[in-house]
Amino acid sequence: MHVRSRHRSALLVLLALVVAACAPDPGSPTPAATLADGTPASSADATPAATEVAGASDAPSSGPSQAPTVSQTDTEWGRIWDAVPAGFPRYPGGTTADDATADPVSAAYAIPDGDPAQVADWMQSSLELATFRTEGLSGPFEDGAYVLDSVGAGDCRIETRIAPQGSLILVTVLYGAGCPA
Repeated sequence: MHVRSRHRSALLVLLALVVAACAPDPGSPTPAATLADGTPASSADATPAATEVAGASDAPSSGPSQAPTVSQTDTEWGRIWDAVPAGFPRYPGGTTADDATADPVSAAYAIPDGDPAQVADWMQSSLELATFRTEGLSGPFEDGAYVLDSVGAGDCRIETRIAPQGSLILVTVLYGAGCPA
């Protein structure tokens, strides 16, 4: 058991380094925040980044030159942010799947050929490294899905659903409005 504990500790340290290395520079615009206002990724990556670096306010743009704001939506679960913040844990290999659910979510992405239990464990560890405490991990349910409930400071609540969908795993996140944007 001592070897397993050491292996898990080493894995958590490695995971923390990977998450830290993937976090964007706080002074630069983030594609996730830019995309939250509905701007297509191709124009979000090119126009706003160049505008902010150059500092020009008259650069061609379809919206205001200031950083876009993320809106909130009321759901049966509670009020959520319409996007997760930059640096929010995302399972490696996951691709954006905004059209995968009709329900409002803060984030949705698909993972090809994964194990839902492994994804749930990874998300739990990653959220804990990001200072969110696990309130509960439920599953597997009849459909093979897991639900991870996490909490942060104050009224911050997060629900992460990990559900098999054919050969994919769909991860959806409800990032509570009480969490930092």
